[in-house]
Amino acid sequence: MNKEKIREIVEVMVKNSLQKAKMVPIAASNRHIHLSAEHVERLFGRGYELTRLKDLSQPNQFAAKETLTLIGPKAKIQNVRVLGPARGSTQVEVSLFDGFTLGVKPPIRNSGDINGSEPITIQGPRGQIMIKEGLICAARHIHMHTSDGELFGVKDGDLVQVKVDGVRGVIFTNVLIRVSPKFKLEMHIDLDEANAAGIKNGQLGEIIAIESRKQVGEE
Repeated sequence: MNKEKIREIVEVMVKNSLQKAKMVPIAASNRHIHLSAEHVERLFGRGYELTRLKDLSQPNQFAAKETLTLIGPKAKIQNVRVLGPARGSTQVEVSLFDGFTLGVKPPIRNSGDINGSEPITIQGPRGQIMIKEGLICAARHIHMHTSDGELFGVKDGDLVQVKVDGVRGVIFTNVLIRVSPKFKLEMHIDLDEANAAGIKNGQLGEIIAIESRKQVGEE
């Protein structure tokens, strides 16, 4: 048996163990930017394509080599990582503390829900843009593959509670479940939340309760 096959078997065993215990790995997400294809060109130049630096945990998502500067009423934050690939709309995700630094108040939103969110100026090497909306603080959530959702007994749109043990142990409420065949099991929180609870990347949390379920046909 080759090493690749052994690795696959171990990954399946670990995943099955996590599902049975309703445990999820946690990742702390630092500030980052998702750009539309139009804004990639406006910030980096005509025909520019993002350079893959490293793959992220979610399939087909990557951290790009490129970074940008956020400009707020009070201050700038430099070297903010761009994530790829390009999206339909530009979205900037920061922590609440980042918002305080910049002098803005990003609303806590689910990814993609940017209507009426905060404006922000983004500076690139070849240009600068000011988006009228798109700056948010991402709500805590769990990515799940459809098979994970079935085994955990949850579905897309559910809200759950997640317990994390440790010296600064905590129970997270209002954790959104996001289910898709394109996702890999992982809970995402921002750096403010991770630091407050002393959580390190890869630490496990336990789903201990379902707070609410999305009704059939509900948007």
